[in-house]
Amino acid sequence: MTNMFGQGSKKIMAMQPPLSPWMDETYQEKNVIKKVPVLSATGQRDLCWLKKDYPNWQNIKQNNKDIRLNNISWKNKPDQTIRMIDHWDNFNGTVERGYAGRSIFFDGNKFRKDWKLIKQYAELLQSIRINAISINNVNVRENARFFITNKNNNLDNIKIITDIFAQHNIKTFISINFAAPKIVGGLETSDPLNPKVINFWEKTANQIYKAVPNFGGFLVKADAEGEPGPYQYNRNHADGANVLAKAIKKYKGLVIWRCFVYNHYQDWRAAGEYKVDRMKSAFENFFPLDGQFDSNVALQIKYGPADFQINEPISPLFSRLTKTNKIMEFQITQEYTGQQQHICYLAPIWQEIYKTLADGENKLSKIIPETSPVATNSGISAVGNVGTDANWTGHKLAQANLYAYGRMAWDNSLTAKQIAKEWIELSFPELNNLAKQTIYNILLTSRQTYRNYTAPLGTPSAMCNPGYHYDPFPEGYEYDRWGIYQFPNRDGFGIDRTKSGTGYTEQYLPVVAKKYTDIDKCPEELLAFFHFVPFKKLLKSGKTVIQHIYDTHFEGVETVKKYIVNWKKIQNQKLSNLELKLWQENWQSVFDKLQKQLRSAKNWRDFLNTYYHRLAGTPDKKSRRIYR
Repeated sequence: MTNMFGQGSKKIMAMQPPLSPWMDETYQEKNVIKKVPVLSATGQRDLCWLKKDYPNWQNIKQNNKDIRLNNISWKNKPDQTIRMIDHWDNFNGTVERGYAGRSIFFDGNKFRKDWKLIKQYAELLQSIRINAISINNVNVRENARFFITNKNNNLDNIKIITDIFAQHNIKTFISINFAAPKIVGGLETSDPLNPKVINFWEKTANQIYKAVPNFGGFLVKADAEGEPGPYQYNRNHADGANVLAKAIKKYKGLVIWRCFVYNHYQDWRAAGEYKVDRMKSAFENFFPLDGQFDSNVALQIKYGPADFQINEPISPLFSRLTKTNKIMEFQITQEYTGQQQHICYLAPIWQEIYKTLADGENKLSKIIPETSPVATNSGISAVGNVGTDANWTGHKLAQANLYAYGRMAWDNSLTAKQIAKEWIELSFPELNNLAKQTIYNILLTSRQTYRNYTAPLGTPSAMCNPGYHYDPFPEGYEYDRWGIYQFPNRDGFGIDRTKSGTGYTEQYLPVVAKKYTDIDKCPEELLAFFHFVPFKKLLKSGKTVIQHIYDTHFEGVETVKKYIVNWKKIQNQKLSNLELKLWQENWQSVFDKLQKQLRSAKNWRDFLNTYYHRLAGTPDKKSRRIYR
């Protein structure tokens, strides 16, 4: 890549975030940096710069001065109204799929009450234009189910958190348990059409908004992975969502209802006969209900039909739901993309998603607001990646994903390259151009590198250990109830999801289905997602599928080795003593993570190459070491 640093760039003054979310989002042309205490890499609260337009954790050169921000351009109006972070924080202080330490909100089934830290986090989110947050796990269990009451001062504490975020133009939501009428209210049922249940939610809403007037609303996971929901009472998801929506409508509250609904007791034998397909579940559950949800309900739809995999097509719900408010869900936390032990810059994935022609003509970024009946009740959400770790995200370079998410949610036209350069200039202004270029090159190649050694041709990166989703286990889910399969045999691998197979492609509009149905026209990065792919099939590169698998897995490992070599080259920088101390802490932290990434990448390479070699029986043309 050509060097992008050290060149003169046009300085564009950034502007303040809007005064309130969900409203007419305009700007003020005032723009300074505020100095606040944030955690350094040593865990100490050093005074560092926290920019109102971006948290520059270690820019200390302009100490005790207010400066204007340069090189960051913001559109006058956001492309998406709701720009939300979902926390999967448990009341005991753990974070589900969290890789950056413990919860900043809770610990030991109590509120942590570190209001200063939460304020810093609110400033961080405001700086990238986030305007909504849900503070607890969508799997609402044990004492967290009582957040809707003031038991143990729950609502009092939620009010403090809500007020802090409100000062930074951010709405606060909580995840709730659908069975709360029984568990919390002591009723015999949680049937959403039962008058007593309706009355319970009305009284609960009144109590919440009396205690927390700025409250945003509810995030709900129901009938998914064992969580309770309306199906228990032979009701549909519109019934379940609307009872909540009616209870909070007078307060202008919003119900965000997740579409991640499927039968997780799936039989692999039935799947092998194409009788079931987990990828079809969201559409089958929600498309028939289009138009039946109240105006203050938004369906939160994962960007793909699986589970935040590195290879997924866009969910067909985005183009097919035209009478329902929609929120697209991303995952910043790296559950299936290396768990913040591996470098995996996610912006290239999001860039592709925003620009996907979801209906064959219009970009997905336009479809979301334009096909939502109430456009201001639509937008983007993502599972967050912060915790109590010293640098917020566990891996220093994982901060780039949080920054990129906020920037792209506001301006869907931004590219991964633009954002990477911004983040590097803001986070490492004191480094020399070689160092900046090195970080840039690593970020921009990291997604493909991770894909190379984990997930060939559209196979799921869920070829990993069930439960904790890390390191390779090629058949971990192959005979499993959770329904992520690839049906490998000596001839090939992959699932026929065309009309002749599971029929998943029929959920798309015909113009979209057409490009996936033909195995020779299907995008190669999704080939095994839509088709059974023979090992002997020739790809566009001229390689057979099996040789492609060998090559990419070896290439992925070699790229990580190059990352380590190049990272060593930038260790020494000509900096002031304090700047050098901060850089060395960050350098060592990333270096240690790269060592872990290399060990894991080698495991992925050797496990998968051996696995496919034993199936296909085809030797590597380059005679590299494949364990037999």
